[in-house]
Amino acid sequence: MHVDSTAIQAIDYSPEHGKLFVTFQDGDEYVYVGVPERVSRAFFRAPSKGRFFQRMIRDRYPYNRV
Repeated sequence: MHVDSTAIQAIDYSPEHGKLFVTFQDGDEYVYVGVPERVSRAFFRAPSKGRFFQRMIRDRYPYNRV
C-alpha cells in the first residue's frame, strides 16, 4: 500500500507470517520479521510513518533486504 511519507513509499504486511514489508523512497525494500499485527496497524495509522518506523520498528525486529 502506497503511503504519504517523505521517507517511506509503501508498507505491506503479511499477518500469517508476521512479516512487514517496507519500501523506502529511494526504492530499497526490506522485510521485518516477527512484527505483531497490532504494530503494523499502528504503523499504517501513524501520522508520521518515518518517525513511527524509527521508534517502533527499526532495530527492534530482524530484517533482510528484499
